[in-house]
Amino acid sequence: MQSPSASPSPTSPSTARPVASLNGSSAPRSDAPARLIDRIGQTPLLRLDGIGADLPEPVTLCAKAEYLNPGGSVKDRPARRMILDGLRSGAFGREQTLIDATSGNTGIAYAMIGAALDLDVTLALPENASEERKQTLRAYGADLILTDPTGGTDEAQRKVKALVDANPDRYFYPDQYNNDANWQAHYDGTGPEIWEQTGGEVTHFVTGLGTTGTFTGVVRRLKEQDASLTAVALQPDTPLHGLEGLKHLDTAIVPGIYDADLVDEHRSCTTEAALEMTRHLSRTEGLLVGPSAGANVAAALQVARSLDAGTVVTILCDTGTRYLSEDWWEA
Repeated sequence: MQSPSASPSPTSPSTARPVASLNGSSAPRSDAPARLIDRIGQTPLLRLDGIGADLPEPVTLCAKAEYLNPGGSVKDRPARRMILDGLRSGAFGREQTLIDATSGNTGIAYAMIGAALDLDVTLALPENASEERKQTLRAYGADLILTDPTGGTDEAQRKVKALVDANPDRYFYPDQYNNDANWQAHYDGTGPEIWEQTGGEVTHFVTGLGTTGTFTGVVRRLKEQDASLTAVALQPDTPLHGLEGLKHLDTAIVPGIYDADLVDEHRSCTTEAALEMTRHLSRTEGLLVGPSAGANVAAALQVARSLDAGTVVTILCDTGTRYLSEDWWEA
């Protein structure tokens, strides 16, 4: 397998056939001027050789560095797709306000893109979302509706739906949990990038379930390339957890875009294990990421340790700068 951390050569899979952008053209040259939204995607795939130091040589553990997107998370991809699809179809008029429920990252992507395209954005999110997330949203100019934290993002969804039902002409409601553009962004972007960056040698894909767009889109694409791929779906171990962005689906509203038939294996992660791995990633790998990324890597490492050979890929969902006020960094 080509080393994902190596500098790509002119004939490497990641540069020989660029992933198509949303308008059907090739991705922009890395050194060419581009709009902010055109810099979403094409994130590096990193080998986690320190974390996976005890793995046998035929096993490789890799992570897609989605926290390096302009908005700091994997959610830049679906947010761009949903906004642009809405504008192109006419479902989103420029006189309308984009409104949606979020745990923070998709909201930040909406707000960033909204600022870049001069669009009004209102977001509902649990009141206990990290202060960094709320401050970032306000910095981009978004209006916030803070909801009861005990209801999680489900309560935020209910609040948004009530507002839209009361005044449908005022809002464009992309509804990230039920919008096919969410998973399609990963089917067209993240999935092909992983395939090319591993030289087609990815054997296992592991990621947590939130809106489920990343899991659904990436797995659909990778299984088309190789039906033997093992898709591992990760959830928090209990309904009451500290992993923003992830859902405990047995006790939550299941997103309409979720395709349970794509799952080959289920795994769970405790909040404590996720936080421990998050600290470990920053201190030993130099990767300052959030707890959902920690959960993903913890689960992916478990999968990798169960193998005699294979390439395991997971997602570094968002930047750790959104959590710096949390006291768990000091543990």
